[in-house]
Amino acid sequence: EFIHEEPVALILGDNIFYGSGMVNIIQEAATLQDGAVIFAYPVRNPDQLGIVEVDANWKAIRIEEKPKKPRSNLAVPGFYFYDNRVSGYAESLKPSSRGEIEITDLNKIYLEQKKLRVNFLGRGIAWLDMGTPESLLQAANYVQAVEERQGLMISCPEEVAYRMGFINADQLKTQIKKIKNTIYAEYLEKVLQEENFSF
Repeated sequence: EFIHEEPVALILGDNIFYGSGMVNIIQEAATLQDGAVIFAYPVRNPDQLGIVEVDANWKAIRIEEKPKKPRSNLAVPGFYFYDNRVSGYAESLKPSSRGEIEITDLNKIYLEQKKLRVNFLGRGIAWLDMGTPESLLQAANYVQAVEERQGLMISCPEEVAYRMGFINADQLKTQIKKIKNTIYAEYLEKVLQEENFSF
């Protein structure tokens, strides 16, 4: 019901993406009208993640979920863009041997139709997957270091909406009133006071 028959983006709740150029990467992927876009991110532990294998032209050849013998070190992070057919495809999926509906199986439908585009996320982009206690600690340390050093919050929805022009200053002030007397509200007040900030 939420998606209706529109293209849609899906981001897994335990994933954080941060880095220079992410806005442009997202805006480009969001222009999708036909097919799907996934991302590829080089990792050292491909056997523990969903992996995509690509050819010399960056066309997807194969997608595997936690393969015992990975054919690639390119993980597929939890961030996807789909055309308006995705809801129908998702309804057709059956649980895997792990008893789960797999996003990899959904992506394979687009792969079989030759409608799966792969975009590379390389140096300068941090992908933080918090699926284990260790990776949650790593993500917390990373976010703390960046926020304390730069004085910027990572993944602040109100700030993003304001800087992208989705809400105006009055709407941001309304949000701030809802959470007054918090560090978060103080941060948003500073955002309102800044001029000519490049996002």
